[in-house]
Amino acid sequence: MSGRDEDLDLAVRLLAGTPTHEGRNPLLLRQWALVASEFGSRMTPPALPVSVVEQDGGLAAGLLARYRSRPPVVEIYVDTVDRAERLIAERGWRHWFPEGSVRAAALAHEQAHGWLHHAHVRAEFKRALGHTALRLGRRRLYAHVAGADELAAHAYARAACGLGRSPLLLTEALAAAVSCESEK
Repeated sequence: MSGRDEDLDLAVRLLAGTPTHEGRNPLLLRQWALVASEFGSRMTPPALPVSVVEQDGGLAAGLLARYRSRPPVVEIYVDTVDRAERLIAERGWRHWFPEGSVRAAALAHEQAHGWLHHAHVRAEFKRALGHTALRLGRRRLYAHVAGADELAAHAYARAACGLGRSPLLLTEALAAAVSCESEK
């Protein structure tokens, strides 16, 4: 199985675990995951001025980074970035995630979320996903697919940072590692 196939499986699992998707056809979830990942990897958001604030507290909150739109700011949680870098070394994943790539991928990921907030991008993304909420003759109203924006942001970060695997792999592994550590 290739890394891309494994990343797609992770993406499908994320969608399947998202509220509103209980009982959905796994093939539909796979299609949405594929479309969202392809959309994200092709995105070309402009470099917009955004403040970056570094702070602690991400491990406790379960956050690596967070985008806030008003005013545009990306919060980077340095404790989580440091733990993610150590996890990469522990797992031998440095060939997929080079030194310093966690912070860069987090910034790219949040940049993608900012881009996905734009009405024209959001509309294009919904059309690509093809999830119809309402249909009147030839006219369609496309619906939001919960979790798809997260997959697009991960795919953008992977492409923008030239990573060997999706940051979704690291996110999942980090959540599991932190959960195990907190149980001790």
